[in-house]
Amino acid sequence: MIRARITLPLVLLAAAVPAGAGVLPDDRADVLYHRYDGGGVTIDGPSLLVRKKFAEKYGVTANYYIDMVSSASIDVVTTASPYKEERTQGSLAFDMLNGKSQYSLSFTNSDENDYTANSLSFDVSQDMFGDLTTVSFGFSRGWDEVRKRGDDTFVEPVDRRTYRVGVSQIVTPSLMMGLSYELVSDEGFLNNPYRSVRYLDPESPAGYTYQPEAYPHTRTSSAASVRARYFLPYRAAVSGEYRYFTDTWGIGAHTAEITYTHPWTERWIFELGLRFYTQDAADFYSDLFPYADAQNFLARDKELSTFSNQILSLGATYELSLDWKFLKRSTLSFFYDRMQFQYDDFRDLTTAGAPGAEALYEFDSNVFRFFFSGWF
Repeated sequence: MIRARITLPLVLLAAAVPAGAGVLPDDRADVLYHRYDGGGVTIDGPSLLVRKKFAEKYGVTANYYIDMVSSASIDVVTTASPYKEERTQGSLAFDMLNGKSQYSLSFTNSDENDYTANSLSFDVSQDMFGDLTTVSFGFSRGWDEVRKRGDDTFVEPVDRRTYRVGVSQIVTPSLMMGLSYELVSDEGFLNNPYRSVRYLDPESPAGYTYQPEAYPHTRTSSAASVRARYFLPYRAAVSGEYRYFTDTWGIGAHTAEITYTHPWTERWIFELGLRFYTQDAADFYSDLFPYADAQNFLARDKELSTFSNQILSLGATYELSLDWKFLKRSTLSFFYDRMQFQYDDFRDLTTAGAPGAEALYEFDSNVFRFFFSGWF
């Protein structure tokens, strides 16, 4: 529950990403190990992804992912006790080509001791105008179950629906561009059962007291993005993306990213990326409420606060010269992300200060990803 927003960036390689219409992904296997360390949280684990085509018209993708978390984050050390747990995730996807159309169906299950998530997705993409334009749309339905450690009677459902549409265009032989839009509707128990908010209490030695968070039971969010990729004469490429997010909780977020990819000799590919993210706080967020039950909805989750983060990414891929008869080619890759988070209205309660005057919280984190890829 607490780490849901943290692990998402770590599994980009583990997720099955559908290819554009007219072509299926190559037969391939990826073995990944990742490690996240920052903000008092350590997450690491392996992932295995396998793709296989049949008759050039059908494809199957299977993924299995495990992560182990050890958490002593600022949220945990100030209101609870550090903990360790394990999450497993499995997914299965089927692709089918029919002329210039591609149909994809996938199912994902994620399970940990207090949260189970299931998701079923359907996507369609179509090549048009001499294969220069690809139009796609999709729908996902998720049904989750929220539980609480130490309370067997606590079982709450979450229903999720996602609608998406996109278009990509080959503008020139060197330039590709794309637009996408996504709408997400969530309904159910949307907050963390372990998290609390604080409010001023003159009778408390600390000057404040805690009470459980209370979120709305519905949330609708939307995100629009534009991206471009330009191929340079010496086999390198520059890509960029901008994304705007907004929701009915009052959050507005901007993401800008630029990546440079550079091949060197016949075996090496190097990557350098920068990502910038900013967001406004939710309407019902506060680091310190004036009194108990100050409003209908209450939140002190730092991920709903006003904050920004920057990510520097470095990567290298080397094509191996292993003479394995069952592999056509293979690569070994390493990626490193350096993340910095700064919070504008979330206080670090481990520092000294009067209630509401403690130091603002910030932290850095490191993400390492090692993986082996083999085409067969």
